[in-house]
Parts: sequence; C-alpha cells; structure tokens
Amino acid sequence: MPQVVWQKSSYSTHGNDDCVEVSASASGPVLYRESDRPGVVARVSAHTWAAFLRDVKAGSGRPERQAPVS
Repeated sequence: MPQVVWQKSSYSTHGNDDCVEVSASASGPVLYRESDRPGVVARVSAHTWAAFLRDVKAGSGRPERQAPVS
C-alpha cells in the first residue's frame, strides 16, 4: 500500500498544530484530517471536496452562514 503524503492548508498557522491536512490522488477519495489528531482520517469523493472548497471560497463556510446541524 502506498504511503499517504499529507499537505497542510495554506491557511494554517505556522508552528502550531491547528491545521487541516489533505491527501488526494487522481484515482481515489480525498483524505483529510486535523494535524492535532493525525489518527482520525476522514474521506470524501473528489467531487464532494471540490464542492466544499467552492463553498468555502465563496464565503459560505463561515459559521454564521452555515445551516444548523440536525
């Protein structure tokens, strides 16, 4: 099994463990995790990840604009 290579978010603060790390391949799901909990890895489809990034860039990822969780 190939080793997973993680990339930190460009919005992460440097020198701290408060960042999101992402690993993606051309043929599989996008993996993501918080750097302070590296053992907890989530996965989504590339399509879902792209939609998430579009929403964040558009500003809909701000907490005050998110829909309530039920």
